[in-house]
Order: sequence, then C-alpha cells, then structure tokens
Amino acid sequence: MTTLQYISQGESPQEHLQHIGEACEAGVRWVQLRLKDMDPATVLNTALKCREICDQYAAVMIVNDSVSIAKASQADGVHLGLEDINPKEARAILGDNFIIGGTANTLQDCLKHKNDGVDYIGLGPFRYTNTKKKLSPILGLEGYQKIISELKNDIHIPIVGIGGIEKNDISEILETGINGIAVSGMLTDKEDLEERIETIKKLMVNKLEAKG
Repeated sequence: MTTLQYISQGESPQEHLQHIGEACEAGVRWVQLRLKDMDPATVLNTALKCREICDQYAAVMIVNDSVSIAKASQADGVHLGLEDINPKEARAILGDNFIIGGTANTLQDCLKHKNDGVDYIGLGPFRYTNTKKKLSPILGLEGYQKIISELKNDIHIPIVGIGGIEKNDISEILETGINGIAVSGMLTDKEDLEERIETIKKLMVNKLEAKG
C-alpha cells in the first residue's frame, strides 16, 4: 500500500481538483477526495474529474464517506468515518476489488475495523487540525505508541497516521510502527511541492527500510 496519501483540500470543487492535479504531478500516487457539505451531484461531478486526473498519473483514488459516489465514479475505494456506513455493508455493495479504509481514534475502533474487514486504518488525529469539524481526541506520539503496541499481536492491517502531521513529525511517527501517513495542509498549494514530496518519500523509505 502507498505510504504517502494526499487528502484533498480547497474552498471549491475546482480548488480541490487543482490541488489534486498539482499533488499528482509532483509525485503523489494516492489521493483521497474529501468534499464536505456539498450536494451529491457536485461531489459526483468532481469525483469523475478526479478519476481522470488520477488515471493520468496512475494514482489510487479514494472517495471520502460516500459508497455510492465511490461506485459511480469508478474510484478505487472509499474511506469511511466512524459515523458512516459499516465497512461490511460497504463491502457488500462495492465488492472485493474495492479498497475500504476506516477512521479510528481508539484501540477499540481499530479492533472493530479489523473485524469488519477494512483494508487499512486511518488512525488519528495526531494533533489539532482545522480541516475537520468534529475532531476526536488528539492522540500524539504517546497515543500512537500505546495503540500500536497493544495491537501488535492482534492486527496486521496497514495503519496510516492522520491529522495535522508536519514533515518534522514523520520520523517519530514511523518509529511507533505506523505504516504510512495521510496529509492535507502539508501538500496543499505549496510552491516547493515536488521537492517536499521527494523529501517525505525518502524519509519514509529510509525509516521503513531501517525497521526491516
């Protein structure tokens, strides 16, 4: 699974698509389209355009929250929040070839996702982020360490750190046993995007290789 994920951000659908295109051009190969408080027709139209961009760069496309839009736009998968449809129901609708991710904030969330058959878990938030309105309790490094250590023998699903992560956090986050990171603000509308992504990827590869 790709270890660097970009979660889209923008004031409008057009800005989301612009930022997705810029991130893909600069080297991102996993995109989550995250449109909030927009009508389904707008989200679907944006998702179809996002599919075209991701196809151009051979990038994985994940839709946030909506199983129906993920299916209609021929996305590669869907990322489900704790209050969204159950992953088992999503699997029944989407089939075995779709990627299903789930948000988690606690050990119990992770174990439930394991039982529900998700393909990866987005564990967070790492720190405060203003990209999410209903923010779960902040985990930080200690929270990651505690949950990952308790999961060691129970779960073998990739776990991705998410929520306010900055470049200087990556090394320490990966030391906890986290498999990858999902970022938004760090890669949105930045001038040095290609260099930034290359640095992040090298950092992650070195850390994961060092762990064995």
